[in-house]
Amino acid sequence: MKIVGHKVSEISSEVKAAAFLMLLLTVGLGYFAKQSGFYPLIGMYASFWAIYVWSIIRIKRKEDLQFLIWSGILFRGILVFSFPNLSDDIYRFIWDGHLAINGHNPFNFLPLEIIEGDEVFPGLTSALFAELNSQEYYTVYPPIAQITFATAVFLFPSSWWGCAIIMKFFLFAFEIGSIVLLQKLLREFKMPAKNVLWYVLNPLILLEITGNLHFEGGMIFFLLLGFWWLVRGRLFPAAVALACSIAAKLLPLLFLPFLIKRLGWKISIGFFTVVGLTLVLLFSPLFNEVFLQNFSSSLDLYFRNFEFNGSIYYFIRWIGFQVKGYNIIAKVGPKLAMVVFFLIVSKAILNKDKSWEGWPSDMLFAICVYLFLGTTIHPWYVSLPIVLSVFTSFRFPILWSGLIMYTYINYSYEVYSENLWVVGLEYGFLFAFLIYELITKQLKKPLQSEMLPT
Repeated sequence: MKIVGHKVSEISSEVKAAAFLMLLLTVGLGYFAKQSGFYPLIGMYASFWAIYVWSIIRIKRKEDLQFLIWSGILFRGILVFSFPNLSDDIYRFIWDGHLAINGHNPFNFLPLEIIEGDEVFPGLTSALFAELNSQEYYTVYPPIAQITFATAVFLFPSSWWGCAIIMKFFLFAFEIGSIVLLQKLLREFKMPAKNVLWYVLNPLILLEITGNLHFEGGMIFFLLLGFWWLVRGRLFPAAVALACSIAAKLLPLLFLPFLIKRLGWKISIGFFTVVGLTLVLLFSPLFNEVFLQNFSSSLDLYFRNFEFNGSIYYFIRWIGFQVKGYNIIAKVGPKLAMVVFFLIVSKAILNKDKSWEGWPSDMLFAICVYLFLGTTIHPWYVSLPIVLSVFTSFRFPILWSGLIMYTYINYSYEVYSENLWVVGLEYGFLFAFLIYELITKQLKKPLQSEMLPT
């Protein structure tokens, strides 16, 4: 038997053993772990994370690298057929999909209004409504995600499991594309080939994207595609790809300021025009008199009401309780968003690096500023820092991917409660390691090529 030109017998025994253990843990995490069963979940996850880090540090041979890349693809394929077991977002995806295929704009209606109203909406049952985690909020999912929801529900209108599989096939395809693009970009920049494994085998990426259906997978694929075309000088398709990335998740908007100096003002105007027009085209089926009002309302609620696993914000909130005697999120949340905008624009203005090799470092800065000042940081939000770290010498996002999963302890209590000791330890270790890396590494220093001997 051969793996892309290499016989299985050529693969080192320790790499095969590691891959086999990760395979078993993938099945365990994807099919048997439960949101409320914290200790089995974290036991399997921590074991996977430790094997993952050990494997990448130890790997030296090209055949081992190829074997582990294909192993990562296999793990994703296995997870395609599991129902999301750590997230209930799938039910909102199906809800939005039913609205779309029946000719309704998903941004027009609150789920609560539909259930309490007299009009009958096919597929929007009380059973589905009971599973929603956002019954009183308008949807926030952009058009690329909405297209996926509608396709899944169109193909399996009466099967939640069938819908999940179709959505996962989309994400599986995106992930394969991301893996291919990561390898192309690493070769282009003469960076270590095995860096791709930091993404390919990362258990958070496997579990939260393919396993639990989070559309960071689509956002990452289109971001990498746009990056690849920018590097190749193909500006028009790059602009379209970046617009698609934004239309999958809005976060890549944070990265656009860093393109101005790299492209120059004249080219940037045309480039951003194409991005804008593509976004208008993608959003046009959703545009109506209430779209902007409802969409902005949901975003405003996100910054003013939602709290989970914050770091700097939680410290500010504590100060607010001492001074004001109440939770100051309604005032602080939007102000922190403005601070994020100011820091990113300032960094872009002061930035002297115009190389494409340096853009991932700038993006890593932007997304980490956003996350460190954010009020709500779910585990899958760390997907972007993970993929961007592949192009730098920084590994704190890898540590973060191991630590943030401990926040699932919150769901193990009889009544949901956030364990702030876990949050404190998470960010204590993370910031200590980040400071260590900042002291010992240069953020934008290109990595030297690391050839894996045959």
